[in-house]
Amino acid sequence: MKDLVGGDREPETAVRLEEHRAELTGYCYRMLGSYAEAEDAVQETMVRAWRNVERFEGRSSLRTWVYRIATNVCLDALAAARRRALPMDLAEPSPGAALPGAPEDAAVWVGPCPGGDPEATVAAGESVRLAFVAALQHLPPKQRATLILRDVLAFSAREVAELHSSTVASVNSALQRARATLAAHRGPVDDTRPPDAVRRMLAERYATAFSRYDMEELNMLLHVDATLCLPPYAKWMRGVPDIQAWLTGPAVGCRGSRLIPTTANGTPAFGQYRPSSDGTGYEPWALQIIEFSGDRITGINAFRDTERLFPLFGLPARLDPDSSVGRPKDPG
Repeated sequence: MKDLVGGDREPETAVRLEEHRAELTGYCYRMLGSYAEAEDAVQETMVRAWRNVERFEGRSSLRTWVYRIATNVCLDALAAARRRALPMDLAEPSPGAALPGAPEDAAVWVGPCPGGDPEATVAAGESVRLAFVAALQHLPPKQRATLILRDVLAFSAREVAELHSSTVASVNSALQRARATLAAHRGPVDDTRPPDAVRRMLAERYATAFSRYDMEELNMLLHVDATLCLPPYAKWMRGVPDIQAWLTGPAVGCRGSRLIPTTANGTPAFGQYRPSSDGTGYEPWALQIIEFSGDRITGINAFRDTERLFPLFGLPARLDPDSSVGRPKDPG
């Protein structure tokens, strides 16, 4: 923060503001649906906060004050933006054997975020999942802010009213409308999320099966109604037969891929590296984010914007042909 504060002026306040950065990034990500835009919004929030710190009179908490600034930054950004979505929000599922159409602009899609938002509570951790963030985008921006502040970040109605320069009654009314809209777009809440150990085991089995291109094992791991989506393409498919038709048809070049584990949106994910056409190693191909219910995989989200996403997730630019990274375990 020192470059923002102009020397050592009010260093304690600068430190206190900086302590909110991680939580603010999670808030702005849910508001905007883009991790890169969230980071920009938080940086702008910090700049505005410092420039106006002398106006902070302590009548509300510093947290409420800085969230008021972050909310205004997000509302400004959303004023001229189109709603971000996932492929299943824009089109019906298509046959797995069909080729995708032309890619859409990156601004269309809800993007992934690294890690699992450690500043949130366990219950709030579910609110960073891709499907939840996509459902939030259906809410009017101010309702979106109200719901996140109340239901995810546990602000009181009074604090949100102060933040919005509104009334408690208005906040409660907006929250009720937001919850109803969210439920309509989100569908039933899945209460069969497996324990972390089960998710790790399923993820490891998936990575091994995918790297071996073992369709029989993949079919055993996938829920019968599992989905596979492919941003920046609007194409997505539902069901094991269509996912297998995709993998053995248009996507057959993924045979022999290496998968490097990471975490995205609070769930296991993988950087996928496909064998290069000239045999000189493995090239970045997709960031795969895996979703689970019970003891099955219910969703695979394969984001193809590797040039932007792989550095964000700390994934290497390519793998050498003799690299052991991501190599599937021997059978048995």
